[in-house]
Amino acid sequence: MKFKKTIKKLLKSESTAHPGVTKIGDTKPLKTRLHENIQFIKENLGNSSDLIIREIRISKKNNIKLAIFYTDGLADTQSLNNFVLEPLMLEMRKMEFDQDIYSNPNVALQLMKDEVLTVSGITDVVDFDTLLTTILEGDIVILMDGSAWGLKVGMRGWEDRGVQEPSAQTVIRGPKEGFSESIRTNTALIRRRIKDPNLWLETKQIGERTKTDVALMFIKGIVNDKVLDEVHKRLDRINIDGILESGYIEELIQDETYTPFPTVYNTERPDAIAAGLLEGRIAILVDGTPFVLLVPALFGQFLQSSEDYYQRWDISNLIRLLRYIALAISLLGPSLYIAVTTFHQEMLPTPLLISLAAQREGVPFPAFVEALLMEVTFEILREAGVRMPRAIGQAVSIVGALVIGQAAVEAGIVSAAMVIVVAITAISSFVIPSFNMAISIRILRFGLMGFAASFGLLGVTLGLIAILLHMSSLRSFGVPYMSPFGPFNPSDQKDMIFRVPIGKMLTRPHLISQKNETRGQNEPASKPERE
Repeated sequence: MKFKKTIKKLLKSESTAHPGVTKIGDTKPLKTRLHENIQFIKENLGNSSDLIIREIRISKKNNIKLAIFYTDGLADTQSLNNFVLEPLMLEMRKMEFDQDIYSNPNVALQLMKDEVLTVSGITDVVDFDTLLTTILEGDIVILMDGSAWGLKVGMRGWEDRGVQEPSAQTVIRGPKEGFSESIRTNTALIRRRIKDPNLWLETKQIGERTKTDVALMFIKGIVNDKVLDEVHKRLDRINIDGILESGYIEELIQDETYTPFPTVYNTERPDAIAAGLLEGRIAILVDGTPFVLLVPALFGQFLQSSEDYYQRWDISNLIRLLRYIALAISLLGPSLYIAVTTFHQEMLPTPLLISLAAQREGVPFPAFVEALLMEVTFEILREAGVRMPRAIGQAVSIVGALVIGQAAVEAGIVSAAMVIVVAITAISSFVIPSFNMAISIRILRFGLMGFAASFGLLGVTLGLIAILLHMSSLRSFGVPYMSPFGPFNPSDQKDMIFRVPIGKMLTRPHLISQKNETRGQNEPASKPERE
């Protein structure tokens, strides 16, 4: 009885065709004949073997014909059988329909959408561009003979890696969940941490051929609207045939192309993204990669770790101080050694100077060539350890470094002091939490070595001034890269080099949010009275 009332209501409607058909614009509309639609789809997909076309009849009199299209391996075939094919081929045949429905395919299709299919996420398809994209994304499309529109049913079901522990940014204390290659899994991990209706998600497709899903996540009321508009403009300007990883997006939207410093932060940790969103930043998620982008990104952010906020504030401050010391060693270690041993020997104590002179007595190269040789060798070993099979990569890199270093010293090619300096420099570079920033420091290290070999400590000083001036000129979506150091903001110093207790971190970074800066108000805990 219920279905008869629904059918009568549909039959009484003024329009028997889908209203979107006349509003397609430049796209090619679907045809009313099913076999013509099937032929067009096959030709445009090259008769691909993974294109599945299931033609069925859903009425007892066999006069309602439809076809189901999907890509094998991308669609969830089990859900397709249970929630689409079974209702259409079994349940719908049992229903008693008026004869008028057989002469009006649009009514039958609308009835399937409203009363028969037991799945969510059903939308209309009226043109071939949307239809082909839907099939290639993993959803299914249902077309009926005699109707110039169809149904898109969300049934993506490809295999993914699932939620695993992050491999690039590990912590001792903190969540062990990491992003995966599925954009829906990643958005769910963020929403699990921020249960706020103001956490908005906007999705767009980028790439003429890959049509990669790119999502923006931000908290409305906290995010800077000017920065959000700028992110939208830069994403909309992208005109490229394919986006295969978030690195494509990062390079296409960054403020400055010719700089060694990263101006877009990337991480595979959901808690780091959630913390950035709460500060007013914008997350950019790209389907097919576990690395999520966060903008704006400042220099101090690359030296912070999620674990800094999970340990006590005094422990976190000690670790952060060690990071800045490691940054200085990684950047200046070899250049200072070259400058002092080449131009400023008077700065060394006499016993140490005699020891270094004795070590370098049989070395045929100057200090700069010696350091350059060892640095390049270590970089080769580091890269080889990453690219080699995991089972032997680490062992080969460690043994190779020990054997080559010992053999080079015994052969008189390099001095033992140089091996120590290069080793300490390499170890210090691993302390930097961000891989991008560590690579930048490694690049600048070679330039400072050249300045040190040419002008001594004066060259090192000039190189540092040039680096600081360049960093001060950088912007990340309009925000100064060196803030809150320059321009100096005293209120934002509570979470840069040192971190104050969380109870006193009650404001967001001024240049990031610029509205709704108050994060809360905590009163200090009162001590219990002594009995």
